[in-house]
Amino acid sequence: MRDISWITYVMLILASYRLTHLIVFDKITEFIRKPFMKKVKVETNHGMETKEVPKGMFGYLLKCYWCAGVWSAILLGGGYLLFPRVTFVFILIFSIAGGQSILETFVGVNIKKVDYYADLDKKK
Repeated sequence: MRDISWITYVMLILASYRLTHLIVFDKITEFIRKPFMKKVKVETNHGMETKEVPKGMFGYLLKCYWCAGVWSAILLGGGYLLFPRVTFVFILIFSIAGGQSILETFVGVNIKKVDYYADLDKKK
């Protein structure tokens, strides 16, 4: 078994996070998910709404964050163990994007909190 440094391990975590998010949520990969999804009408407190649900097992794997996360980890971790030089390029790119997205989420949430509290002060 190959030794993995702590920094490489952190990079693998960040890369897996970003790849998972890309597969499950991002608009750019919607064309991959779309053939495996169907629209159903459901009744909610707000009336009838259309919801997108998986057609089958593969659709579920593309829409489930936890499932896609396992497959992303297998792909990136296994790829790194088998082909470290080639896979490291992808890990580097995805880990930078993953770290950036975590920072952006944190900053964005805090900016919204600041705006919220500023609005409260104006109302007083």
